[in-house]
Amino acid sequence: MADRKPEENGVSGKTKELMADFDPPKPHKRNKYAFACAMLASMTSILLGYDVGVMTGAQIFIQKDLKLGDGQIEILVGIINLYSLVGSAVAGRTSDWIGRRYTIVLAGAIFFVGAILMGFATNYAFLMVGRFVAGIGVGYALMIAPVYTAEVSPASARGFLTSFPEVFINAGLLLGYVSDYAFSKLPLHLGWRFMLGVGAIPSVFLALGVLGMPESPRWLVMQGRLAEAKVVLDKTSDSLEESKLRLADIKEAAGIPEDCNDDIVQVSKQSKGRGVWKELLIHPTPTVRHILMAGIGIHFFQQASGIDAVVLYSPRIFEKAGIVADTPKLLATIAVGFVKTIFILIATFFLDKVGRRPLLLSSVAGMILSLVGLGVGLTIVDHSDHKINWAVALCIATILSFVASFSIGMGPIAWVYSSEIFPLKLRAQGCSMGVAMNRVVSGVIGMTFISLYDAITIGGAFFLFSSIAVIAFVFFYTLFPETQGKNLEEVEQVFGTFFRWRSRQAELDREKEAEIITNKSLY
Repeated sequence: MADRKPEENGVSGKTKELMADFDPPKPHKRNKYAFACAMLASMTSILLGYDVGVMTGAQIFIQKDLKLGDGQIEILVGIINLYSLVGSAVAGRTSDWIGRRYTIVLAGAIFFVGAILMGFATNYAFLMVGRFVAGIGVGYALMIAPVYTAEVSPASARGFLTSFPEVFINAGLLLGYVSDYAFSKLPLHLGWRFMLGVGAIPSVFLALGVLGMPESPRWLVMQGRLAEAKVVLDKTSDSLEESKLRLADIKEAAGIPEDCNDDIVQVSKQSKGRGVWKELLIHPTPTVRHILMAGIGIHFFQQASGIDAVVLYSPRIFEKAGIVADTPKLLATIAVGFVKTIFILIATFFLDKVGRRPLLLSSVAGMILSLVGLGVGLTIVDHSDHKINWAVALCIATILSFVASFSIGMGPIAWVYSSEIFPLKLRAQGCSMGVAMNRVVSGVIGMTFISLYDAITIGGAFFLFSSIAVIAFVFFYTLFPETQGKNLEEVEQVFGTFFRWRSRQAELDREKEAEIITNKSLY
């Protein structure tokens, strides 16, 4: 057999020569430098995740220790989201002023102070002061991490890398749940203080780690520091050709002539962000208006569909489902955090392969089914005189499937989408508006959920969330174009094309309907 000629093996000698010369395409390798930058920046999101997760269990012990009512607990749990509005409102302007990198450091420093204050709180008022300071840090972190990550990421991996903030929110959430369980055995007056105070530790390491990161190349161009921007782009792009294209696109967006090769140039004040609010809100173009609707809308529906009700009040929901003891409730809550974290990790590998739109729509569809199932299960348990095991199992399964569905699409895509769709000049302020909407709705849900289920039953609350999720599905299906693989400077064109295509499609549909009616009238 070894002596047979190539022709006898079904392959000619000429073909074999060509095959030997053929260099098959190599699989795409991720840019390790961009990966490291995105990971360091996104780790700031652990601060929010940890605070949300730890307060889920800590509220049980705070209520017992400080003798608080349900109304005070609602405010304590949800108010940080409204406090974070202060941080997100000024984070856009701060990041344009001192840079994306130092804004991340500032976020960590502010949260550190807030965590220390909460850990040493002696009463409810003192605790609320700590929540206010921590909330400002959370607002800064939520706005700046996705923006920085999107601006350093090459187009081939932007979906993967800009999903990191949501990954680390979930990692922080899981750490918070574990912290609740770990410190729950301490004396009542110490346990919750350790739970909240330990959050100061990661913020120190995060702030120090971020100092080793480069500044955003887009921010450097906005400051006229072209040579520094080129160095960063060379390191964070997949090739030198891509680096040159990215630099040319950013220069065009910043109003710098393409043939300008100076190391430092003077950038007009308008390019640095003056007149942004006017362009966003007062006189937006149809494309900017579409982008604004999408960027704010996705953050509204992300929270209005009930994720924070499940995350913040999972021990109460499990109690309503029939799990009464504190330890099993905390362990079940850890399971929620574990499932959320696993599925967000899975989502990161599909964002740049499947695309944003298919993942988002399938995610919302799964959320709708899970919310309806959870509403049914909780309603049955609520109206039963004895424990129904299958209904309890249904509640647990649908809670886990809901957080899994959320994490596979809605969770990460809200941050990915809003960080990549705004034009360069409008990006920081546009993202801060999205974050503001996110935190307002989250705060409202957090501060009203107990009152809501007291008013319309626990099952009715989740039927309400499922109705909102149905509206979200229609909204996303109608208004959201695919942005996968596009450079940030190309995304604006995608929205403009999508908007015009939708308008033209609606016009054609109306013409077709008119033609059908005319034909019927003729016959």
